[in-house]
Amino acid sequence: MSKYGKEIMIGLVPVVIAFLVFMGVNVVPIVLMGVILGSLFYMTRMRAGVGGVGGDRGKTKSKPPAYLTFEDIGGQERAKGELKEALDFLIKHEEIKKFGIRPLKGILMEGPPGTGKTLLAKAAAHYTNSIYVAASGSEFVEMYVGVGAGRIRDLFKEARQRAVKENKESAIIFIDEIDVIGGKRDGGQHKEYDQTLNQLLTEMDGIHTTDAPRILLIAATNRKETLDSALLRPGRFDRHINVDLPDKKGRLHILNIHMRNKPIADDVSMDKVAEETYGFSGAQLESVMNEAAIYAMREQSELISQGHLSKAVDKVMMGEKTDRETTSDERKRVAIHELGHAIVAEHVRPGSVAQVALSPRGKALGYVRHQPQQDQYLYTKPFIENQIMVALGGAVSEEIFYGHRSTGSKGDFDQALQLVQTMIDSGLTELGIVNLQMVTKEEYTKENGAILDRLIATTHEVLANYRPVFEQSLEILIKEETLSGDRFRELMKQFSTAA
Repeated sequence: MSKYGKEIMIGLVPVVIAFLVFMGVNVVPIVLMGVILGSLFYMTRMRAGVGGVGGDRGKTKSKPPAYLTFEDIGGQERAKGELKEALDFLIKHEEIKKFGIRPLKGILMEGPPGTGKTLLAKAAAHYTNSIYVAASGSEFVEMYVGVGAGRIRDLFKEARQRAVKENKESAIIFIDEIDVIGGKRDGGQHKEYDQTLNQLLTEMDGIHTTDAPRILLIAATNRKETLDSALLRPGRFDRHINVDLPDKKGRLHILNIHMRNKPIADDVSMDKVAEETYGFSGAQLESVMNEAAIYAMREQSELISQGHLSKAVDKVMMGEKTDRETTSDERKRVAIHELGHAIVAEHVRPGSVAQVALSPRGKALGYVRHQPQQDQYLYTKPFIENQIMVALGGAVSEEIFYGHRSTGSKGDFDQALQLVQTMIDSGLTELGIVNLQMVTKEEYTKENGAILDRLIATTHEVLANYRPVFEQSLEILIKEETLSGDRFRELMKQFSTAA
């Protein structure tokens, strides 16, 4: 109602009441009813968020949605290309009709955590101008039978209703962690899981690609091998897209995206940061830029420097520095342990050590930072054996100086065992090319032990020959807590020259 309408009513109501009184009408019930109706009308408007003076108090102003485009996602050019091609089947109606192509019902994205699967799904909704409805696999898991199946039905129903309401031709349903409800059925699962999966299969079979609005299901998983074959067959998830960790070019793209709103110093080399972050996911790279900004703010610096970025890489990789106080004996043992890693690394791959540090960070009491290496996806037997030797270097150096090991080698042993398993899986051991299901536990244990015993002996020989480097580096490391790679190599070179 306009303000003029309100003024007319305010002036008219008293006149009407006065006229009714003049005519001898009892106006008390009428006034009472008017007060009640007015109060109800006012409360209704307030609850709806449009009441108050001028009609503005309590009003919730909706903001335009923030869209995410494929250009906002870095490091996944191949995955974006595959996804766009699949999405074109959803929007290019005339072309697919001409060639008799059936639009896709489902797209499965597989890859490590933090690689951008959820972001790709959101960008897909914008690319196709679709409604976006998202859920996690864990949301459908309940102890009560039938609840998960009901939620699946509601999810598809909501997507269709929203598409119709907003006049959209299509809707994208995104289910993260689909392996929670889509795992292989072996008869041992809880009945609720089976009912939820069966309902999902039913809904996918009920997607008619010619109906409007069109429904496309996009799912994400870190473990495609655990999914039920009924989900993976054509006609359900027709496209399987790998969303891998980004390569150097991809990492640089991601870093450049996240540096847009940050004050970066002119001499900062993002190319160097991209090299140092080998094996990082997109989420970790975003965290690197955020942590670098936090370091700059702590130091009250107006610009983010290369040093801030290096600290951020260390923090994301190994955790924040801690205030643990260690005894002098522990510090010496940790220093010997880390120097063992560094000497073996420099021996098998010269120029690889960037820094040896004695400062506690995360769960580690010390660490060796390596120079960035080129992206590598194929590994030879000698390369893996060298990596195992680097991992064993800390424990072996403790044995040389103390005659026994400590619990500080647990993480190193886990890494070594994983590398040995990679060799066995790849047919790079004396077992040859084998099906691991046909290898007995005794055979596996024997081969695993033989590889580690041989490489421990080789590592022991290498470190025993570098004892003078231990002694010279140990004094510097305990005193200064850090030893740069260049200074460490000078000590290695001095020993080699003297020898």
